[in-house]
Amino acid sequence: MSKLWQARFFTTVNHLRDLPRTSVPEIAFAGRSNAGKSTAINILCNQKGLAFASKTPGRTQHINFFSIGGAHVAMHRKDETKVDEIQCLLADLPGYGYAEVSGDAKLHWQRLLGDYVQQREQLAALILIMDARRPFTDLDIQMLEWFAPTGKPIHCILTKVDKLNRNESVNVLRQAQAKLDSYVDEDGEGFPFTVQLFSALKRIGIEEATAKIEELAGLHDDAAPTEQGV
Repeated sequence: MSKLWQARFFTTVNHLRDLPRTSVPEIAFAGRSNAGKSTAINILCNQKGLAFASKTPGRTQHINFFSIGGAHVAMHRKDETKVDEIQCLLADLPGYGYAEVSGDAKLHWQRLLGDYVQQREQLAALILIMDARRPFTDLDIQMLEWFAPTGKPIHCILTKVDKLNRNESVNVLRQAQAKLDSYVDEDGEGFPFTVQLFSALKRIGIEEATAKIEELAGLHDDAAPTEQGV
């Protein structure tokens, strides 16, 4: 069973000063409103209502955190979370890209997300959710370029590939990888950027995304150690 299935709501914050005082790795999920971010989180965590989209897209301005570990799952979801046993946190960042959001709210969003992705020491990786039919919008690229200088991994999930035929899917994946490969550091070295196809409807790419996120969060590190010196 995927460890992501243990996810449960932990806290919500609207200011950096309120971020969790934990030291475990954090995996952040970012994406345009209507790119399918909430749906992707829910299907990866095998829960229908863990993450939810606002009825007015773009209105949610908070970062919602979900804990992995530190509590029982399934029917025992109401038991208390043991903070010292949490293994990682998933951070659901506000969706972006809607003009209806007021100027003040948009500025607050930019500061909150920009400061979080650039400065949060516990942030281990970014999962960038993009609609496969419209990847790498200006705001997606802004998020990439905010995060790239940290040198930490970005894994791009191209959603809604059920809307594309096979050739279109192959082409969009190739083009996306080429786009990511075009980013290099000052020494000409590529960044740790990866990409995959995904469809919640057709259940495409779920195992691949699960394995990648668990790897980035260090959730495979608790395997039994091998014997040494024998």
